[in-house]
Amino acid sequence: MRRSVYTHVRARVSLAIALRTATANGTSVDRKLSGASGTNEWFQSAALIVHAGTITDGTHAITLQVSDDNSSWSNAPAADLQGSLPSILAADDDKLYEVGYIGDARYLRAVTTVSGTTTGGIYGATILLGFPNVLPISRT
Repeated sequence: MRRSVYTHVRARVSLAIALRTATANGTSVDRKLSGASGTNEWFQSAALIVHAGTITDGTHAITLQVSDDNSSWSNAPAADLQGSLPSILAADDDKLYEVGYIGDARYLRAVTTVSGTTTGGIYGATILLGFPNVLPISRT
């Protein structure tokens, strides 16, 4: 098997790309996925990818939240983050932000806390899962 990003990572949307003027919780992403053959693929690492389009006003602070039960959520500890969580402003059109997560929580989600907006901004967040315990990963 040839090594490739395609066989080693999965991308899952947490905050769909949308015009945002209010605080929102993203969809949770489970680091344990069931493969097509019934295998359980546990992804040992994750990254939060935030992609900003046009931001017209306000501050859009992005956080990564974690949970062990997909019910009780807390902000990811700073010690488990690689890089800095972004606060997106009007000067940040068309930027991409990457923050690594090296903690053990099973569930992850992006959260945006919005303040000072009238027209807001367009952006989204994806959780990139990597280093699965089963290779190649299933694409179902």
